[in-house]
Order: sequence, then structure tokens, then C-alpha cells
Amino acid sequence: MNFDLGPEADALRHHLRELVARHLPADFLGAFTDDPEDLETTRRFCKVLAAENLLALAWPAEFGGSGASVWEQTVLREEMWAHHEPRGPQYMGLNWIGPALMRFGTPDQQALHLQRIAAGDSVWCQGFSEPDAGSDLASLRTTARRADGGWRVDGQKIWTSYAQVAEWCFLAARTGEPDSRRRGISIFLVPMERAGIEVRPITNLLGPYHLNEVFFDDVFVGTDELLGEENGGWDVIRAALAFERVGIARYARGERLLSEVRASAGGLSAMPGPLRARYASAMVHNRVARLMAYEVIGAQAAGTATDGDAAGARIAAVTADQEVSDVLVEAIGTSVFDTAPSGDSHLHAAVEDYWRYSRAATVAAGSVDIQRVLVAQGALGS
Repeated sequence: MNFDLGPEADALRHHLRELVARHLPADFLGAFTDDPEDLETTRRFCKVLAAENLLALAWPAEFGGSGASVWEQTVLREEMWAHHEPRGPQYMGLNWIGPALMRFGTPDQQALHLQRIAAGDSVWCQGFSEPDAGSDLASLRTTARRADGGWRVDGQKIWTSYAQVAEWCFLAARTGEPDSRRRGISIFLVPMERAGIEVRPITNLLGPYHLNEVFFDDVFVGTDELLGEENGGWDVIRAALAFERVGIARYARGERLLSEVRASAGGLSAMPGPLRARYASAMVHNRVARLMAYEVIGAQAAGTATDGDAAGARIAAVTADQEVSDVLVEAIGTSVFDTAPSGDSHLHAAVEDYWRYSRAATVAAGSVDIQRVLVAQGALGS
């Protein structure tokens, strides 16, 4: 496989960096801070990208995209993540909710949702995990029972990112018998303003908006809000998660911060020998994660990707994320955790944010242990 993304991708990367420099504050560290203006910054930046047909870059034109190559879309993901994801919660709709709608949605569902996602006008959350169904998602107990014109949903979701600001929920619920596991799950597209939905924020290390509990109390969902087939939701989930696992270019932020910390230290030769060795190892593992992601993206474009391929790339990315963050903190020192750090305060704040966020990397979007099971199943052909 050729990992040179070509001149068009290089030009796009340069342009995206210009847009970031022009439209984002120099101290921007993402949407999910204690300052509500940061979330507003991401909404404005999404509009900037949408105005240039860059937000849904690789989507087909009929769905609001530009029909660009998957490699140009990869550059977009990399530059966004490297610069603290200035699309905010929109990345979910673009990376995997939109593709799932293209694959499984009805024409009416596609018409309702895809143009709005591509324009940066619609925020989604993912209603998957439950208190007793996290890594073992097939054991979920939120139920959707048949009612006149649709279903009635009761249950609880947890760890639901962005539920406080989302307008729609990509909801997994059990429509089959209680013990039906994968065979009895359906996916619904539910507006968050629907009567019977309650969101409770969870205070956490990552900051506002990241984690929430969502309760469903006799919530009505119509037949037109079912995505795919009734009891066929597991196929939708598998497809969605495969896109999600390579949709976040974690390695891009790691690469950028490694370069900035190296420059701040006066170059690699200025680092102590043991740190220099760990730095080099982290850089190598980070670039391996990048190449593994590229392999999966190429396979997805060719229609040959497997669950094990995507899981393997995910393992490489999240473990490199934690290794890189530890090396960055070692290089700067524990002053990055001070409330008023000395030296380059923005670099220190960026490293602290990256380190803190990386702690959850091996749990989010399916734990690394579950990813290893998927790799093993792929290797065994099961």
C-alpha cells in the first residue's frame, strides 16, 4: 500500500491549517471546557468548513458532501484532531452516524438528516452503553415494546457523550425477547426533545459535556425512526463502530505535541538519554498507529475491511495515545498539572489536556480488551 496521500491531500492540509490559524483562538483546547464560548467557537468553525464544502468532504454530493477521496477525508480528520477537534461534537455525525445513515437509512431518513449534518446544523449522541452493558453491548436491557404506530422505550444509558447539547440520539434498544442478545436489538433515531427523556450530567475528569446519564421513560418512537430492520440493529452497530474506530485520528495530536515538546526542549539531542529513547519509541509507535489506520481506511474504501482490522488499528492508536502522553509529561515535568504552570503555558495546558484525555482512550468506544477479542476472532476466522 502507498502511504503517500498525494499533492491534493497536501494542499488541503495546508489550507486547513490556514483556516485553523485564522478562525481559532491561539489557546483553543477543544469544545468541552468550562468556558461556553469554546463550544460556540466550534459551531462557528463548522459553518466555516461547511461554507467551503469541507465539513463532509468525502460524502457523495447528493448527501451534501464534495465527493472527495477517502484520503482527503483522512487529512481533514488528522488536522481537526491535531488542533483539538474544532468541529466539537459534530465529528460523530460526520465520521460514523452519517455513513450509517447512507448505508441503512430510508430515503426519507437520509433527506431529513444528512444535509443537516453536512451543514453543521445537527448534533448527535450515541445511546449504546448502559450500567450493566458496556463492553458487552449485546446484553443491553433498554427495551422498545410495540405500540400503535411505533414503540415505547424504557431504560437507561450511561457515559453518553454530548447528550446535554445533542438534538438527536442514535439509540440501541431491545425489541426482541430479553435473552435475544444480538438477535433482538434495533436502532432508532430519536429527537432528544422527545417527552420522557431526561439527561443527567456526570462530573468527570474530562470536563463538561463528555459524560451523561440518559433516562427513557415511556418514550415514543415511530416506525419512521427505525434505522434498518427491526431486530437487525447489530449489523448497524458493527458498521458504525468500524467507522468510529478509525474516525478519530488520535495519532495526529500525538505527533504534533511530540514535535512541539521536542522543539521546546531544544531538540532531541538536548533530552537525557533514557528520555530520548522513550521519546523515539513513542514516536515510532504513534506512526505505526497511523499506518495501521491507513490500511483500514484503504480496506474500507475497497470493501474488504474486517472487524478485526478496525479493532487492531484502534488498539494501536489508543495504546500509543497513552504512551505518547506519558512521554510528553516526562519531558516537561509534573508542572503541567499546576494550576498556573510556568514556561510555555499553552503547550503545558495542551499536554495536560492530552494526558488527561488519553486516560480514557483504552475504554472509550469499546475497551481495548474487547478490541483484542475482535482481533483474535478475526485471526481464528470465527
